[in-house]
Amino acid sequence: MRESSRLSRRAVLGLTAAALPLSTATEAAATTVVGGDRLARAGVQVRGASGLPKKLTARSWMIADCASGEILASFNAHRRLAPASTLKMLFADTVLKKFDRNGRYKVTDADLADIPAGSSLVGIKPGITYTVEQLWQGVFLRSGNDAVHVLSHMNGGVAKTVAEMQARAEDLQALDTHVVSPDGFDHKGQLSSAYDLTLFARHGLKDDDFRAYCGTRTADFPAGGKKTFQIQNTDRLLTGAWGLKTYDGLIGVKNGYTSHAGNTFTGAATRGGRTLLVTVMHPDAGGNGVYEQTAALLDWSFGHGRSAQAVGTLVDPLSEGGASASPAPRHRTVRAAAGAPGSASGKDSPLHLAEGAAGTFALLGAGVWALRRRRRAAGAAGAAGAVAPAPEPAPENAEGGGRHRR
Repeated sequence: MRESSRLSRRAVLGLTAAALPLSTATEAAATTVVGGDRLARAGVQVRGASGLPKKLTARSWMIADCASGEILASFNAHRRLAPASTLKMLFADTVLKKFDRNGRYKVTDADLADIPAGSSLVGIKPGITYTVEQLWQGVFLRSGNDAVHVLSHMNGGVAKTVAEMQARAEDLQALDTHVVSPDGFDHKGQLSSAYDLTLFARHGLKDDDFRAYCGTRTADFPAGGKKTFQIQNTDRLLTGAWGLKTYDGLIGVKNGYTSHAGNTFTGAATRGGRTLLVTVMHPDAGGNGVYEQTAALLDWSFGHGRSAQAVGTLVDPLSEGGASASPAPRHRTVRAAAGAPGSASGKDSPLHLAEGAAGTFALLGAGVWALRRRRRAAGAAGAAGAVAPAPEPAPENAEGGGRHRR
């Protein structure tokens, strides 16, 4: 009789857990995801504001207040995607303060030997002496992988720099990021997210040199001897190139493109004393698409988005007292609590809660009835001196899935 009762109780508990509303089950199992649990949900996350741009094709995007760290709206914020040259923001966060900007360095053949074929280049030549400031201009303005590799060799080598970048990402709590190369070039397993790229930008903009480099439109670059040539920033919202207008108030920060990653961009703009950050990753449209969608999100943020309530936050680095959090789930994205994926409400409707509660109580009632029936049957058999029948096997899904657990 004890075995029969034990199996029945387990069946009831299994049925009860299976019947819980989705939101209740999710909340019970959730951990504190870096930036807030809501950022682990699929689809658009926004509260207290409407009117988001309709023509957004990016696979991931996010808007945040640079000062407070509040995330105003997001779409798949923790989705891990190839970052392209936006990863150079992490490179700068890691290496920038190690060398005086007025320092000088003579480039060797070895410094340029391991640059991936097809890389974007600023035009660094062996035998020419460059200032550290000029090398960083090559990184930020032209996204030059040659400048990145020279600075990496100055830092002790590419492998050492990659290890330091990964450690820096972990300190910043950029837990979606896996660094394979310092330049952001296409490599298997090199990933980041809109959340992490925004963290890199926010941290970098606290540094005066970082802020100055990413906002520089043009610079004269050494060509050997006394000759120079002009380099221009590839950020089209900053320079107005390729048919785009410059974005009012834009202060940087970094764009990127590779054939595998497509277009990525993190931009920052200041209006009315408020600085906002927008990251856009992998929109469908090529060309100006990543800039147009960034501009549209910035426009919304300075307009309708002023009433938005935070759906998450940019966390502080561990080294600066930030509270440790967990990475977003890799295997799945938590569905919004109500409605279709991408629901902005984040709340259960009364009907949804009532249906869930009714189903739970119905299953509980059925389970209790079955338990009492078995006890009565067993008791009757004992009173008659008969041997109690063996308990019936529980259905395979009675304990939350049985052998077919999903």
